[in-house]
Amino acid sequence: MTASRRLSVLVLFALAPPALAQPSVPPAEPYKAAAAELEKLITHEVDDKKLPALSVALVDDQKVVWAAGFGFQDRDRKIPATAETVYRVGSVSKLFTDVAVMQLVEEGKIALDAPVAAYIPDFKPSYKEGERPITLRMLMSHRSGLIREPPVGNYFDPSEPGLAKTVASLNGIGLIYPPESRIKYSNAAIGVVGYALEKSQQEQFEKYVQRRVLDVLGMKSSSFLPKSSLKPRLADAVMWTYHGREFPAPAFELGEAPAGCMYSTVLDLAKFQSCLFAGGKLGDKPFIKPETLAEMFRPQFAAKGTTAGFGLGFMVGEFEGKPRVSHGGAIYGFATTFVALPGEKLGAIVVASRDVSNAVTGRIADDALRLMLAARAGAPLPKIEASEPFTPEEARGLAGRYRAGDRWGDLFETGGKAFFVSDRGGAIVQLRKFGGGLIADDVQAWGTKYGRADGKITIGQLVFEKEKPALDPPPAPPAAFAGLIGEYGYDHLPLSIYEREGKLHALIELTEIDPLTQESDDVYAFPADRGMYHGEKLIFTRDKTGRATKVTAASVVFERRKIDGENGETFKIKPVKPLDEIRKAALAAKPPVETGEFRAPDLVDLATLDGVKFDIRYATENNFLSTPFYTSAKAFMQKPAAEALARVHTKLKAQGYGLLVFDAYRPWQVTKMFWDATPEKFHGFVADPSKGSRHNRGCAVDLTLYDLKTGKPVEMVSGYDEFSDRAFPDYTGGTSRQRWHRDRLRAAMHAEGFSVYEEEWWHFDYKDWKKYPILNKTFEELK
Repeated sequence: MTASRRLSVLVLFALAPPALAQPSVPPAEPYKAAAAELEKLITHEVDDKKLPALSVALVDDQKVVWAAGFGFQDRDRKIPATAETVYRVGSVSKLFTDVAVMQLVEEGKIALDAPVAAYIPDFKPSYKEGERPITLRMLMSHRSGLIREPPVGNYFDPSEPGLAKTVASLNGIGLIYPPESRIKYSNAAIGVVGYALEKSQQEQFEKYVQRRVLDVLGMKSSSFLPKSSLKPRLADAVMWTYHGREFPAPAFELGEAPAGCMYSTVLDLAKFQSCLFAGGKLGDKPFIKPETLAEMFRPQFAAKGTTAGFGLGFMVGEFEGKPRVSHGGAIYGFATTFVALPGEKLGAIVVASRDVSNAVTGRIADDALRLMLAARAGAPLPKIEASEPFTPEEARGLAGRYRAGDRWGDLFETGGKAFFVSDRGGAIVQLRKFGGGLIADDVQAWGTKYGRADGKITIGQLVFEKEKPALDPPPAPPAAFAGLIGEYGYDHLPLSIYEREGKLHALIELTEIDPLTQESDDVYAFPADRGMYHGEKLIFTRDKTGRATKVTAASVVFERRKIDGENGETFKIKPVKPLDEIRKAALAAKPPVETGEFRAPDLVDLATLDGVKFDIRYATENNFLSTPFYTSAKAFMQKPAAEALARVHTKLKAQGYGLLVFDAYRPWQVTKMFWDATPEKFHGFVADPSKGSRHNRGCAVDLTLYDLKTGKPVEMVSGYDEFSDRAFPDYTGGTSRQRWHRDRLRAAMHAEGFSVYEEEWWHFDYKDWKKYPILNKTFEELK
């Protein structure tokens, strides 16, 4: 929900035509050339970062000098995004909450430095002896010491409990830091600010801000409520995960609405910017006093001369040596950057509808300001920096662990791209070529530059050298971790607890990675010096077996998620129709007709490969549909694929592993049965019979590793045919040992011309699959 925060839509993106600017306000002089350069950047970013929609507005004092939309507001109906497209603007909402309060301060109806309990008598967080009572000034500048999220009505909570219950849930909760002592960004804090306004004015917060702030500013397409008049223009928004799953953004309202629930357009937000540039006036009428704005723009609780920090609502800093005020916003599928240079009376607003794409909106806004400053000065326009992609071979050549003393990071290739994750966590970021070095460039990171030379990577003063790949798997994690590792919380935003290099980690809000510090058997701490939840703790509750049933993370309760397939179980689903009916229809159906020239099938029985083992689940009831589909436990592949698989097995044998095959060639009729029996939400895990499967062509194989010493299958992150996030080949959870084995199998298969399927770590397709026809012969007919 904030600038630091930041299911399938891939087909829609693939089918959509290129993003084109939809003008709402044509560029004005002297900014036409600047807008043209910015349009090139935005068009590239919308396509490259898979942004469904993006809107931008540039402001020069009292005039919008360019505003446009890119991509689609509604992808299904191909309705283009414009500057009138509505977005959820996340924490930019805080500015309007705080402005409403500051108006009351001007009127003498609220005191910034009075205890907030004066306005909310039943607000009773737990204070330590000697701690000062929390005030509105502390809350609005994120110096209250309150937890980031309230126990009820938090960012994760879809129950829409309302503001009163949300604020009440803070009672009895201790402060993370003493009030005033340090910045602790808190959505809960701004929820309290909004409730203080509501209680003191005896009017619902949302209605009050609409009447006194938004309507007065002329922001007719803005509201803290999801009005029916706005919903038709609300942009489609997308969530995403590191492992590749995408899904529609949830749309529930937060209990802490004053902190992040405003709907708006870039043109409406531009009206607010123009008011700021006018010193708080709307035409000749005062809206907020200039001295009030000056106080809001001043870093609070800071030493004299400090130019950066939190003001009242606004983030304060400098840009190109000029004072800058701004705020970011991120709420389920939306990212916003609101930035202004008060002294220059120039500003930019950029909003996109892909989760935590704040790096994109932020770099566009920054480049916009640079271009505008140059254009107004009549200077040459600055060149917009651009990265270059790696080839898959280059990305694989870079992959490895890099170390600088006690610091390290992993650079890995997936999908032909290079990604980096630090030992300190944070985010997994994509790296691209930039000059002779590297640059971070993806939806949540832009601009960090890395030097590269002689197999070394330089980050700031640190020089990281590439280590030799480990020949042996990592050790099993400490036994105490076993009951804690897993997923917790909600479908729309699960909390993942996993082990990395002997240490528990949390993946929270889908994108933030936090190494945890153990304080006792069941209590762990988030990092003390970084991340959204710094200073907060995770407290696990275990059952009699030692398995955690829930974790209270940063005062939010996350119940353990039940995942079929855990602990060696076989994942099961209930067929959508009786299997006898499905089987009858499949046997009567015909495969799709194909045109073109294909190689003659030459299927080889994989039992002829020495040392390969088999567990043909579809010949038994031990599969996801609990019924046999094959009448014999066989596995076949086209001869070149089988020969490549033999080479994989030989290479792995030298490392102490063998291949265990679950399935290979699959008659088309079985593919149709799988599809027709499987609920639509799981269709990503089964092939569409109208297109045929690579299994049907004899060029796909499902398999895992087994240990040559024990003869037992190696433990992977998920079970075979488990329809869950854990099945994705880039899933970050589980243990280091499980992921090491998964990646070892993947590397061995890739080296011989196989590629892993994007949603299943066990499924590999041979490179020549397009050269073979779809087959529908039973195993017995192949003999």
